[in-house]
Amino acid sequence: MTESETIIEEALETMRPFLKKDGGDVELVSYENRVVTLKLLGACSTCSISHFTMKAGLEETIKNMLPEVLEVLAVE
Repeated sequence: MTESETIIEEALETMRPFLKKDGGDVELVSYENRVVTLKLLGACSTCSISHFTMKAGLEETIKNMLPEVLEVLAVE
């Protein structure tokens, strides 16, 4: 795992309690070319506000901890 991926995982760990509270979780799929790809799991994968969770929660947290990140995307 690269240093950047470690920082991303640390950012995800700060958000996991909120996701798990609602029956969900998140997994780091990849980090390439300054783009983070995540997979929402459990209840988060079908939640109607998952786009908000991805952009306002996860992306913001990751970018705060790793400013080089350009974008955070979700895959199914």
